Amino acid sequence: MKKINHTKSDISKVIANKTGLPNNFSKKILKDLIEIMIDLIKENKLILKNIGTFKILKKKERLGRNPKTKKEFLISKRNSISFKSSDYILSKINL
Repeated sequence: MKKINHTKSDISKVIANKTGLPNNFSKKILKDLIEIMIDLIKENKLILKNIGTFKILKKKERLGRNPKTKKEFLISKRNSISFKSSDYILSKINL
């Protein structure tokens, strides 16, 4: 199965086709939606009914190793995003 990467431009074209809105307007809608989602995730976690839950995982500092050279290095602490899809989305995918 070939991996297909979709861009924001691809998604905005789909929005424009489905809604009949101009492509530039759909790009702005998508950009604003992503920024709103980022702000809500930063506050704590974002729960979208019938879609899923986004939340921040706080990763601690740890020791890592380059598998090729076996050289050890320190991986700094950071935040990561976790997404858990809803049962509704899973049921649509697993028809």
